[in-house]
Amino acid sequence: MKTPISRLRTIGIYEGISYLLLLGIAMPLKYMFDMPLFVKYVGWAHGLLFVLYVLALLQVTLAHNWGFKKLAAGFIASLLPFGPFILDKRLLDKEEAALKAEHQKQMA
Repeated sequence: MKTPISRLRTIGIYEGISYLLLLGIAMPLKYMFDMPLFVKYVGWAHGLLFVLYVLALLQVTLAHNWGFKKLAAGFIASLLPFGPFILDKRLLDKEEAALKAEHQKQMA
């Protein structure tokens, strides 16, 4: 988690997992089995991770001069159940391409 993008990717994975746990386990337990305690704790963790994700997204936007479209896409990804994982894959692909280009530049 040394770079803004690596922080965003890491927080995004945890935020995505917490969202899936909230939607897939905690909410059904609350409404089908009258067990609201899981929603309280998983929801609290997800809320904290969501705030950290938005802060990390803003940091990446400022550090890499992302435009409004990328910022909005990153935010929308956080609202979709598998969005953070899709964003992570795209960021990883771009990061690997940049590292490969940098390595080829050094070799030349």
